[in-house]
Amino acid sequence: MQKIDPTIGKTRMMEMLFELFQYGFIQRSLISAIAIAVICSIVGLFLVLKRHSLFGDALAHVAFGGISLGLFTGIYPLWTAYIVAILSAIGVNKLRESTKIPPDSSIAVLLTSGLAIGVILISISGGFTLNLFSFLFGNILLVTVDDVIMILITDAIVIPVIYILYKRLVLIVFDENQARVSGLNVTWINTLFIVLASITIIASIRLVGVLLISSLIVIPNITALMFGRGFKKTMFISCAISVFSVVIGIIVSYYSDLAPSGTIVLTMISIFFYLVTIILLTLIFKLFEITVTKNIDIIVSTIVPLGAKSE
Repeated sequence: MQKIDPTIGKTRMMEMLFELFQYGFIQRSLISAIAIAVICSIVGLFLVLKRHSLFGDALAHVAFGGISLGLFTGIYPLWTAYIVAILSAIGVNKLRESTKIPPDSSIAVLLTSGLAIGVILISISGGFTLNLFSFLFGNILLVTVDDVIMILITDAIVIPVIYILYKRLVLIVFDENQARVSGLNVTWINTLFIVLASITIIASIRLVGVLLISSLIVIPNITALMFGRGFKKTMFISCAISVFSVVIGIIVSYYSDLAPSGTIVLTMISIFFYLVTIILLTLIFKLFEITVTKNIDIIVSTIVPLGAKSE
């Protein structure tokens, strides 16, 4: 029986990947996806730690209203989405600071209002279109050169601003009252961060769509937090998980003829549950080890006095 050389399979796989990366649309999708993954992880970590995990989802639904407005008026949908999302986010932030409305309630108002406006505009314009479906569910494989440029510009704006405001943002995240006492203009910084979050989420719609955008914000960060590292290390781990997920998701979706957005999100969820399983098994093993050790100690403490009496 002739043995099959295992290097043949590896060589064939490398050739397939090399051929894949030669396609222009794959190059554009990977560049865009990696750029989106990085900024979503960075912005998302602050949102998660501030307990505003659903804020990204709310902004995405508001963006849905903006996209519907753009399609209804004939304006490029993402521009109207930017304007509507930024103004809505600033308005909700002001509402939260000036009233006693809880943050989660204001986010719920933002989410439902954006969705309601979108549904009304869709019904007026005659129903769903192919363009609207691409924004709802995302398709990174269809990004154009203009989309790539817009996403890279978003990265070039968001990352430097976050870097400059890093220490102040961290202080506000962990203790907003202490930040105010320290003399920081918390209102201005929160407003600027909300604008950055809005820009990030609109830029990310092309990757996973309106309906799955919160997964990019939440899943990599809660997965990274389980490692129990410092803030900066957690941010790097989150970025690594997110980048790995989008690259694997795009490759698998292309060869399996699956939706890229769903494949990317399932990859993130798989990493999350894999880590959860490892942590649970580790805890079970430690509990078992502690129980066995205690039982051995009890047995030894019982046998030794009996031996001493027999002597």
